[in-house]
Amino acid sequence: MTASTPLDLPEVKEVPLPQAPLVRVLAQARFPPILAIRIPEEVARWQEKLRAAYPHLSKEEVHSIELTGGEDPKVDKDLIWRLADREKNTTWQVSLGVNFVALDTTAYENRDDFLERLRAVVAVVEDVFGPASTSRLGLRYIDQLTGEAVDRIGDLVHPEVLGIIQPPSDGHVGLRDSVVGVMTQVQFCAREGFGLQGRWGRLPADTTYDHGSLEAIGEDSWILDLDMFTTEPQPFENETLLTMAGESAETLYRLFRHMVNDEFLRFYGGTP
Repeated sequence: MTASTPLDLPEVKEVPLPQAPLVRVLAQARFPPILAIRIPEEVARWQEKLRAAYPHLSKEEVHSIELTGGEDPKVDKDLIWRLADREKNTTWQVSLGVNFVALDTTAYENRDDFLERLRAVVAVVEDVFGPASTSRLGLRYIDQLTGEAVDRIGDLVHPEVLGIIQPPSDGHVGLRDSVVGVMTQVQFCAREGFGLQGRWGRLPADTTYDHGSLEAIGEDSWILDLDMFTTEPQPFENETLLTMAGESAETLYRLFRHMVNDEFLRFYGGTP
């Protein structure tokens, strides 16, 4: 089998989209388990350093089930601590588990703002808990197109992306007219040390494929979900991780622009 060619996307000028369909941005760094994260007194030190920006603390008990052949299921439980900017209708949230820290938002403004917030979150974990390494640093952007954009998807996204729902050039009635929902999942060859996964397609009303990251809504939508992540262990050092996050954000934006066209930019208020 011939090896895939790594993505080599041209540099593009950033075009702000005042009505961007970006519904969530997430970053997560995973590290070897630190049992002190289960201890409230230790977590209090972490909370205090972030409390000004994220004043609302909550905790969630999560369960995992491990099935092994011929034995009773093994059930583990753990805690996830969450800091949020608001008690209700949260727009920014930091999550901390024994082996990860994550930042996510539904109110993304720009790359610099997000990376600066991520820098602060990672720096506090490094200072308080001192993880030895990170096994995975991931960055994920989820766009959700609704309303007129779904009907006009053939005008907004390049044909190679649309697949079966691509409008026929000759007006022929084809399989696309019977499609209720379709999701494409692609693993891209990114560059050494990084993986990149894309999921996109038409999602029926009241449906989601990821309850933790994408809320089901009461109408059909078209999703573009891009996730870039490291594939090799790295030191858990703030500057190192932020450099990689910035490079991932740039790659994901270039890929996004390769998939949409100028009409997409204009539709969401941008000037190509």
